[in-house]
Amino acid sequence: MMPRGLMLFAAGFGTRMGALTADRPKPLVEVAGRALIDHALDVIKPVVSGPIVTNLHYRADQLVAHLAGTGVRTIRETPNILDTGGGLRHALPLLGNGPVWTMNSDAVWGGVNPLRLLQEHWREGMEALLLGAPPEKAIGHDSPGDFTPGPPVARGPGLIYTGAQIIRTEGLADIPDTTFSLNKLWDGMLERGTLHVIPYPGEWCDVGHPAGIALAEEMLARHV
Repeated sequence: MMPRGLMLFAAGFGTRMGALTADRPKPLVEVAGRALIDHALDVIKPVVSGPIVTNLHYRADQLVAHLAGTGVRTIRETPNILDTGGGLRHALPLLGNGPVWTMNSDAVWGGVNPLRLLQEHWREGMEALLLGAPPEKAIGHDSPGDFTPGPPVARGPGLIYTGAQIIRTEGLADIPDTTFSLNKLWDGMLERGTLHVIPYPGEWCDVGHPAGIALAEEMLARHV
């Protein structure tokens, strides 16, 4: 089954952004004159035919107003943020059954559409397909990697997880915690050999910190 809906994670406090998020949520921080969440929607809208859902917490009213008229469905996490796993499970009534895309709202892409790339490589029998950036293609992110692509895929240096994936959600029902990371779901998939990772051939910029803004703008200029 191919994915239809997408979960866009946007509930964080943006503490790494410092003063930039004192009066706004991180997805409304601007890169090249446009909000981060609008850069994300540029990637999402050409590919995703089903519901697009985003979770909100910090200064949620600003994001609700910004997204009015876009067709994006918003879901608030109160009183506490639920993390990626809890947040995705909380949004399932709006996303429906079957696999979904997930994506972070604090990254900018330079190159082919990452969601279309995932769609083209999604196969029967996969429980998750993650998109990873080689360290030399990960702008503003200093890490040797999160996953060794294998096979079999394992945690370790190799590819940096970009926040973009296709994932089956059935296993979320078996996790007793309210607030938890998707890492808990991935652990079982890694043991079963059903988690897969592919490299992103373009550039990916982490804009979770102030220095990432200028780096993202430079990257975008290279891909005009």
